Amino acid sequence: MLDMTSRLAVPVSARDHQEGPADAPVTLVEYGDYECPNCGQAFPIVQAIRRDMGDQLRFVFRNFPLTQIHPYAEHAAEAAEAAGAQGKFWPYHDMLFLHQDALTDSDLIGYAADLGLDVARFTRDLEDGAFAERVREDFLSGVRSGVNGTPTFFINSYRYDGSYDYDTLLAALQEAAAQATAG
Repeated sequence: MLDMTSRLAVPVSARDHQEGPADAPVTLVEYGDYECPNCGQAFPIVQAIRRDMGDQLRFVFRNFPLTQIHPYAEHAAEAAEAAGAQGKFWPYHDMLFLHQDALTDSDLIGYAADLGLDVARFTRDLEDGAFAERVREDFLSGVRSGVNGTPTFFINSYRYDGSYDYDTLLAALQEAAAQATAG
């Protein structure tokens, strides 16, 4: 169920964190919040779909921390970006979703150590807010795209308003892939 009137305001680019081939027939963009319970429920579903679709899917994650209701979300997003600066965005992203109930700064630093990051650099980046502007850019791109909650998904740049249970989301992605390869 794609909303053909609602599109990504900022197209996917090399700036984005993405997995899967750039020329995949379907791109799934998620605006997410690491502290959001709904994003936590969507996480294993998206992981399974990514695994099952393989090279047919490119997945992009953009930060959309809902700071009014999730006090740790902003720093968690900045921490993921700090990990990304050391080449470990995806393992850190996964770690955050697996440990949504433990997102204090000491937890975030512990995850950096667990993943073998340069902890001194990571801690400095977190304390200095080195990636706050990048998180803000993601957030504002979401606002411009009509995102007002998490998770919000876009399939091939169109907002997806259907359920994100495995079967429904997979069917929407497969349909988009079939349309992309047929056209």
